[in-house]
Amino acid sequence: MQPRNMSMSGVVDLAAVKAAGEAKAKAEQARAESARQGGSTAVPPSALVIDVDEAGFERDVIQRSTEVPVVIDFWAEWCEPCKQLGPLLERLAVEANGRFVLAKVDVDANQMLMQQFGIQGIPAVFAVVAGQALPLFQGAAPEQQIRETLAQLIQVAEERFGLTGIAVDASAAGAHAEGAAGGPAAGAPAAAPAGPYDALLEAAMAALDAGDLGGAVQAYKNVLADDPAHPEARLGLAQAELLARVQGMNPQEVRAAAAADPKDPAAQIAAADLDLVGGHVEDAFGRLVDTVRVTAGEDRDAVRVRLLELFEVIGADDPRVTAARTALARVLF
Repeated sequence: MQPRNMSMSGVVDLAAVKAAGEAKAKAEQARAESARQGGSTAVPPSALVIDVDEAGFERDVIQRSTEVPVVIDFWAEWCEPCKQLGPLLERLAVEANGRFVLAKVDVDANQMLMQQFGIQGIPAVFAVVAGQALPLFQGAAPEQQIRETLAQLIQVAEERFGLTGIAVDASAAGAHAEGAAGGPAAGAPAAAPAGPYDALLEAAMAALDAGDLGGAVQAYKNVLADDPAHPEARLGLAQAELLARVQGMNPQEVRAAAAADPKDPAAQIAAADLDLVGGHVEDAFGRLVDTVRVTAGEDRDAVRVRLLELFEVIGADDPRVTAARTALARVLF
């Protein structure tokens, strides 16, 4: 997701903060010193979501960002989209288990911060990593897109800055999660795992064999409606949707359109689908990374989302996906 109407001019004098290498060294030194002294750096889950004001911004955001990525949620009480986005970001921060910290800034009470970040509308979400400010997105967005953006942020923080997050107190995390979810009392039986889905998965495979791509897509969606993380269904759905998209395409026309306009997102997306179906995985990924580089706004976001969908087709463990994720992160951040 790309920010709209955001300006990075005058952002809290970020030119004066630590460079990436210094931030990495400082974080490593802090962890080593804590270990030498026998202390614990683990924090309770409540420390993963903090309220920040102008007076404490340097300490709570800039300095903290040398140890862990800090995601900033600019919000206001009167903002209805903020009331939808805020709880989602808080939940994702707890789920991330210390991979990032969420800092909430009430713009009504902190007008100077709003002006310094050049924010023209809320909700607006930024990140600060090793003192470097990164605009993430503005306005409400689907949860899956937010998850993907945060995953890319975490990857960049690890690969470029060596920030692997902060430790979270496991016992406190368990109590926090149970209390937040209204979980069962001690001794209550655990919920039965979802599934099994053998019949639905077999139906999906049968539909694929019969050329019924719509039926296969629906069967996989039925599994994911109950178990969104089911790996076989996620892979199957990505593959079935890819096959459905290329069905009926004229390869010559698609490739001619892509060659004629490298900045046309629809043409490049279609050509990348054909590349992948034809086994040209690196070509498909490279094409879309290049298109992300030369596009902006909604066009860029559409290309990025399709690239993430193609990652699902190949599988997260494939080295080609790993390489393409790194290339995408460099373009985005």
